[in-house]
This record gives sequence, C-alpha cells and structure tokens, in this order.
Amino acid sequence: MAKVAIMTDEQSPAGRLKQLPGRIGGFLSDVRNEMRKVTFPSRKEVQATTVVVIITVIIFGVYFFVIDQAIGSGIQWVLRHTK
Repeated sequence: MAKVAIMTDEQSPAGRLKQLPGRIGGFLSDVRNEMRKVTFPSRKEVQATTVVVIITVIIFGVYFFVIDQAIGSGIQWVLRHTK
C-alpha cells in the first residue's frame, strides 16, 4: 500500500518561512544568554600562557632540528658506505 505523507502547516515551506522571524529571535536570545556566561582571561593570564606557548615552540623546534640532523647524518653515512 502506498503511504501518503501529509504536511502540516509547520512542515510546509510557507509554514517554515512564517516561523523564521521567531526562530531568529530565539537564536539571538540564546546567543545573548550564552555570551553572558563567557569569561575572558585577564591580561596576566594571557601573558603567562603566551610565554608557555613560545617556550614550547622553541623546545620543539630545537628537538626537531636535532632529530632532523641526526637522521640526515645517518642517511648520508649509509649512502657513503654502501657504494
């Protein structure tokens, strides 16, 4: 048997278009409520985390440089001794 889908007014494109202003208003209200809950870090916290990030980047940069040099030297040694 064939099933017949019946669209209610809320499911039709026109019905959804009529609900749009209310949905936008609800969305903006939710955004406003969530923004009230947001806390921003202090200047001291931002400076501290920035210093940690910079130090971490330097450490990893040095680490990868050393590993790259070691692998490169190892490959050069193998290529020189296999000919």
